[in-house]
Amino acid sequence: MAIDIPTGPPGQPDISYTPDHAKYKARTERRLATEKLPTTLPPGFPEKLQSDLVWDNTDIASRYDWTYVLSSSDLAELDSALQHFKSLGKPLGYVDQSTFPLQGLHESLRQVSRDVHTGFGFKVVRGVPVEKYSREDVLAIYAGLSAHVANTRGRQDHQWEGKPADVVFNHIYDLSAKVDANKIGAPAYTADKQVFHTDSGDVIALFCLEEAAEGGQSKLSSSWRVYNELAATRPDLIRTLAEPWVSETFDGQGKGWSERPLLFYQTPSETSPEHMIIQYARRTFTGFQGLPRSKHIPPITEAQAEALDALHFLAERFAVTLDFQKGDIQFANNLSIFHARDGFRNSAEKQRHLVRLWLRDDELRWNIPEQLGPRFDKVYKDVRPEQQVFPLQPYVRSSAAGKGEK
Repeated sequence: MAIDIPTGPPGQPDISYTPDHAKYKARTERRLATEKLPTTLPPGFPEKLQSDLVWDNTDIASRYDWTYVLSSSDLAELDSALQHFKSLGKPLGYVDQSTFPLQGLHESLRQVSRDVHTGFGFKVVRGVPVEKYSREDVLAIYAGLSAHVANTRGRQDHQWEGKPADVVFNHIYDLSAKVDANKIGAPAYTADKQVFHTDSGDVIALFCLEEAAEGGQSKLSSSWRVYNELAATRPDLIRTLAEPWVSETFDGQGKGWSERPLLFYQTPSETSPEHMIIQYARRTFTGFQGLPRSKHIPPITEAQAEALDALHFLAERFAVTLDFQKGDIQFANNLSIFHARDGFRNSAEKQRHLVRLWLRDDELRWNIPEQLGPRFDKVYKDVRPEQQVFPLQPYVRSSAAGKGEK
């Protein structure tokens, strides 16, 4: 277990990557007692969001079956599509709906995308036979199946073996036994608990190649449910989240930080329903292990520290725990869902290993707020089939095992 010591620039509140409920409660009580906090929402923001995207662990199981189990005919079709793609002699970057045809399964996978974008925000596809195939073949199946859910793959790293590339697979694996802790900047690459956050990209896919010996449960929570709770009880924190925040980029470029809100509200239009989007990773405000918050970056405020803790503890309160099994593929709407995972323990026989894709469905995609445009362009702009790289094994990313705003 990593030692999480609060760090940061002068004036940084007493807050670290690992949320501390006692400190959160004390900060809340102190601010309520000593500050005159706003009692209204930002202009135009709704008092309550109404959608299937609003759910919590008290009602989701009765409202929604979030697991699609692959049938024997589905599995036969996946195998046939794999053999067809291999017969083309093309690199994996050319896997798409045409080169990996799934005539029978296609409509079911399009429904998965509708569930993710306009339904409850997530779906699990269960039953890919990991042990039946080589690593390359099973990951080709993962890429091919996912292409029917969301047709565009995003880059998760910009170079491979020292050369420019669009690396589209990322292995979520405990690297702490192989990599110096000072080079691990994100909890995804440890066995530690990962707090609630969002990634980059529209849709997050996670394919389970192996479960942990113990722990590592995947947790999802509706950010729309969290919004409704804060709007009803602490509208001042909605205002805080909708104001600019200084977010460390950890990319070694420029001044090292960007400034934008964490929360965006998009009013309904003739072509699109209302959308509420929260995009944040706690570590970009608190640091984590080998990437502490830099001393030269402006500190966050006490209000922002409380808002970070409020997001985590409310998400934790409302979350559902998924029975994430070997061979499962989890698809989640990164614009409406927070995700987290419990800490875990590996053994010689069982070592937790997930493979992540950042996806976009060009048919059902949400409009991205202008201030998030550069961040999403880094993921999706100019990704070309011939430039795509699909690492088959865990590796140390060019960005020091997890730099950047994950």
